[in-house]
Amino acid sequence: MVANKLIKRLDSSQWSVTVVDKNDIHDYQPGYLFIPFGINSPDQIRRTKHPFIADGVELVMAEIDTVDPDGKVVTFTDGRTIGYDYLVIASGTTPRPDQTPGMLGEEWHKSVGEFYTFEGAVALKAAMDRFTGGRLVMHITEMPIKCPVAPLEFVFLADDYLRQRGLRDKTEIVYVTPLDGAFTKPVAARELGSALEKRGIHLESDFMIESVDQEAKVIRSYDEREVAYDQLVTIPLNMGADFVARSGLGDELNYVPVDKHTMQSTAHETIFVLGDASNLPTSKAGSVAHFSVEVFVENFVQLASGRPMTHSFDGHANCFIEAGGGKGMLLDFNYETEPLTGTFPFPKVGPMSLLKESRANHLGKLAFRWVYWNMLLPGRPIPLPAEMSMTGKTPAA
Repeated sequence: MVANKLIKRLDSSQWSVTVVDKNDIHDYQPGYLFIPFGINSPDQIRRTKHPFIADGVELVMAEIDTVDPDGKVVTFTDGRTIGYDYLVIASGTTPRPDQTPGMLGEEWHKSVGEFYTFEGAVALKAAMDRFTGGRLVMHITEMPIKCPVAPLEFVFLADDYLRQRGLRDKTEIVYVTPLDGAFTKPVAARELGSALEKRGIHLESDFMIESVDQEAKVIRSYDEREVAYDQLVTIPLNMGADFVARSGLGDELNYVPVDKHTMQSTAHETIFVLGDASNLPTSKAGSVAHFSVEVFVENFVQLASGRPMTHSFDGHANCFIEAGGGKGMLLDFNYETEPLTGTFPFPKVGPMSLLKESRANHLGKLAFRWVYWNMLLPGRPIPLPAEMSMTGKTPAA
């Protein structure tokens, strides 16, 4: 998105734009959630990158070893180097099952599943197809994770999926979280907690995992609680890229500290960090990447022309939540305003409902895949402002 937008805005006689990536595969990551239930097929969410890179942008296939912020040089694992005037780090966040004792083992991607990778989502579909009842446990290791509502979406979809297969009465669904409720903010936690209760899904809160015992089929917390499972679906610890750690750029989870309004590194003024790779105090979600890119591009055009950056990112996040049964919910919030009830984007008429289940929200979620491939990645404008609006929202009581 950054490359495709900037190549059209910068003077080509003064600037070149290069994208470095380790392979030519690009996945529509929100689609991972749907694969285990057969709603999306693997070929619908995986494409090659080349067609999405605008003319004039150089695409280099290489894996990054280190960044030297003082010398302004990126070194690849094969020994090649590339210099830069400004560097945008957009290396995301990755599930790390190796960080939890017992999570990796013979049953990994079998009775211990995950859907935060392409391979994991495909394997989990096979596990869900085999599932005939018992205890289905959805577990979150630790926050932050990318798309923090995805675990909730999984249990909502699982509830619907098992009802369709006639297995819901034979299945206990348990939602295990390190949080003290279903979500991080009071209004959202109340509404989403009610949605779990309505579906008969048990909430196990404040659970800080110590280990997975694949033989006994239990997960254990540091306070010595145990949760048994027949099928475990876990969200491993999420961490930033290892090259961030090797380069001394990140915190303990390899996220790069940035100014939350400009996404500029707090330590190096020639480095910006977008998407999940930074420590922005908001959701690690695709919408945050999208809205922050809009702000960054406007700021960088100013910076490139020698002017001060005047645009400020407000932490805007906009997240659809699949609820099953052909319905969905929607969250819209920023740094200062928690997710609230109401309508979006227009007062009363919506057509989207905030924190309420509706058919329109479900259709919006499904339609977004087309928007992603055809509008967002190519860098085309979409009629949705980067700044959050209070229009249509019901203030918290």
